[in-house]
Amino acid sequence: MKLYRRSMAAAVALAVGCANGVAYGSGFQLMEQNASGLGNAYAGQAAAAENASTVFFNPAGMTRIPGRQAVLAVNAIGPSAEFSNSGGSTAPLGLPSPGGNGGDAGGWAAVPNAYLTWQLAPQLWFGLGLSVPFGLKTEYDQRWVGRFQSQNSEIKTVDVNPSIAYKVNEVLSLGAGISYQRAEVKVDRSAILVPPAESRAQIDIDDSQWGFNLGVLVNLSPGTRIGLTYRSAMDYELTGNIRFSNVPVLGTATNGVRASAQLPDTISWAVAHAFNPRWEMLADITYTRWSKLKAVPLVTTSASAVVPASGVTLDTFNFQFKDTYRVGVGVNYKWSDAFTLKLGAAYDKSPVEDRFRLTFLPDSDRTWLAIGAQYRMSKQATLDIGYAHLFVKDGSINQQRGVAALPLQGNVIGNYDNHVNIVSAQFSYSF
Repeated sequence: MKLYRRSMAAAVALAVGCANGVAYGSGFQLMEQNASGLGNAYAGQAAAAENASTVFFNPAGMTRIPGRQAVLAVNAIGPSAEFSNSGGSTAPLGLPSPGGNGGDAGGWAAVPNAYLTWQLAPQLWFGLGLSVPFGLKTEYDQRWVGRFQSQNSEIKTVDVNPSIAYKVNEVLSLGAGISYQRAEVKVDRSAILVPPAESRAQIDIDDSQWGFNLGVLVNLSPGTRIGLTYRSAMDYELTGNIRFSNVPVLGTATNGVRASAQLPDTISWAVAHAFNPRWEMLADITYTRWSKLKAVPLVTTSASAVVPASGVTLDTFNFQFKDTYRVGVGVNYKWSDAFTLKLGAAYDKSPVEDRFRLTFLPDSDRTWLAIGAQYRMSKQATLDIGYAHLFVKDGSINQQRGVAALPLQGNVIGNYDNHVNIVSAQFSYSF
């Protein structure tokens, strides 16, 4: 219990302080929920169930972990997102200089995870997970051409996920959990309020919601497992404020604002098959219903000297996402009783269409290549490390907001060159 309390306290501190990053799973969904699966490009995680992180990927997998186990992991995500102006970008209201390309909007960030599983009875398990299922951060150089659409943007979530699992028999296990998830959204950008002066607008909204996850694990044979898992959608009613600063004459002003958004549900089918004591294959297909996220209006809930009324739509974040899929395959080679080598590849379809790509989410289809290793330090302790490189398809952007509907946000027309590096480490301890 002391180990559990200390581990979870440390993980909570990490989650609150570090739960941000540019997400390069589908949309701004984070696949990085452990380090042990990174070496397989997270292929087959709903069937792998090799440690307590199965609380997130498939709670039914807890029935494969005897006794008690705690897992701590840290994932360092290093995306790169570089914009190049194709010549059509302009500043709002004909400002003399539209600005530059913005440099690299990516940057390294840490995403932590922590899990606990506890066998309460021969057929009953309890689990607890702390994870960051969604995250996004982009930060452009000052004076870049798109600063009126976004300068610095951040979405971060923290999910607490208590779960149970029941072993029906040697073939079938069932699992379920509830999720308490908190989301925070921040957008900082330039604004034209009194032309041609350049002011700032800082949006800060948040909300907490409840969801659930379900899982089934079927043991077809001692070496073959099939996993099926589902994580529910989350309906957020985000509230907070928008703060205007550097406003001529007024100085600063604040309006209350709200926005409604639904984050997607996900279903995953996975298989794990051991060909012999040394070789194991993992595979999966995951479907995410991103089409739930379309247009998200930002509406005032109070008045100020800048926007003197509530009920005014200040902006609409026009995601217009489409449903996506992800397919992955991985192999494990047990070099010795203590050392296992992992390899993996995956294709991850983006929900973003070229005509709706936004400056704070320059997302595109991506291909994963990954390698990892597992070292059993003792009967109780295991160390996992992994590395992945994501080859991200070049994406174009055509956000023409210097026209009638939104004349004060300028036009951003060009292309993005993206890639991602991920490095992860994990410590698992059975007690």
